[in-house]
Amino acid sequence: MTATLGTPPLRTLTTALDAAALGGHPAAAPADLLAPDAFCWLRRGEGLLGYGEIAQFTGTGPERFADAEQWWKDMLAGALVRDPLRVPGTGALAFGSFAFSKTSPHASVLVIPELVVGFRDGTAWLTHLTVDGSVPTAESAHALLRGFLAAAPGCPEGLGGTTPGTPSAGTVRSGALTEEQWKESVAEGVLAIGRGGLDKVVLARDVVASFDKPVSRVSILQRLLEIYGECWTYGVRGLVGATPEILIKVDGTTAQARVLAGTLDREDEPAGSVGFAASVLGGSAKQRQEHDFAVRSLTRQLAPFATDLSFPAEPFILELPNVWHLASDVTAELADFEGHLPTSLALVEALHPTAAVCGTPREEAGKLILTLEKMDRGPYAGPVGWLDGAGNGEWGIALRGAVLEDPFSVRLYAGAGIVEASDPEAELAETWAKFRPMLQALGLHA
Repeated sequence: MTATLGTPPLRTLTTALDAAALGGHPAAAPADLLAPDAFCWLRRGEGLLGYGEIAQFTGTGPERFADAEQWWKDMLAGALVRDPLRVPGTGALAFGSFAFSKTSPHASVLVIPELVVGFRDGTAWLTHLTVDGSVPTAESAHALLRGFLAAAPGCPEGLGGTTPGTPSAGTVRSGALTEEQWKESVAEGVLAIGRGGLDKVVLARDVVASFDKPVSRVSILQRLLEIYGECWTYGVRGLVGATPEILIKVDGTTAQARVLAGTLDREDEPAGSVGFAASVLGGSAKQRQEHDFAVRSLTRQLAPFATDLSFPAEPFILELPNVWHLASDVTAELADFEGHLPTSLALVEALHPTAAVCGTPREEAGKLILTLEKMDRGPYAGPVGWLDGAGNGEWGIALRGAVLEDPFSVRLYAGAGIVEASDPEAELAETWAKFRPMLQALGLHA
């Protein structure tokens, strides 16, 4: 959809979330406001939820980011925005998910929701958005929220209820490649690196979980929020997950990214053994090399957009319930180009794919991925998140996630960074550690 002369403009109204207007219930936690088809971007009790859809962009190919950016600019042209809060995530807003590969037939999307609930620094708000000529009001916003929540299964009056539990009985089978076939692909990747011209390639694999009862999307998201609170739990249509890695976050003139590369499974280690992880990951030439490739890749691509760029000399250990990672936080002060700052989506286009999910050099790694993985990644490892009308936004990398293909089938994805010192058996084990969040969310053995 593109805004054209004569069509009603995008209208938005942002207002404080009034718990009393929702029937006298106390303010609910974000997880309690999830509805079956809600868009989700939450971490540590803050973030955004979206309900309904009033306009969308879909696209494929190498121009998908630029086309989406132009569509968003067209929607903002002439938009009537009432936004007294004026913080990132208020006013005009869209959720998005983009295919990993420019060759993928999977549709990349930006979707403008009908209603947004936001949580930031102790403040909660509603934004009602329309494109049909109607004028949003505080009353219409609260009425919409009541309606969306009342329709949520098992949630009387929308608040304080529970959602159906996820199935506990299911089966998991290989996807495009069996375990042995994938290990052979890893070995081929190691040989390709040894021949020169390639430093690292990230190889992913898929598995399919099948159930005899419908899967509850709400329960999956709630379970991820409960267990993986340090991650960014995302939900855009059938794509769900909890990513530990931020591709880019733009807040005014500042951009931030979190780079992860280097992984250690926590399953067989005592809780809290950060010192052990620091010794194993920090002391491993293979893991440090993989991490350094990822940091250099991101900072090289981000530098042209920044007046100041900083990152620590040494990575830190990120402790998650399933794994430890080597992690580095990168911060940039954005450069002003003729009175304009780059939007979060423009930075997504410049940065994706990073070495953390593709390899380095990325063109060579991308070609090898297409040859060795024998599958279309679809939205896996692609950017997922949101942007607002001021250019702010948060875009994660769609990791630790899955696609709900139908009510009874879920396709899970996980990958591993391959360098010359990689061992196929160890890399296979790493993928199972990365499958664990979604397996847990689905109630399967992890």
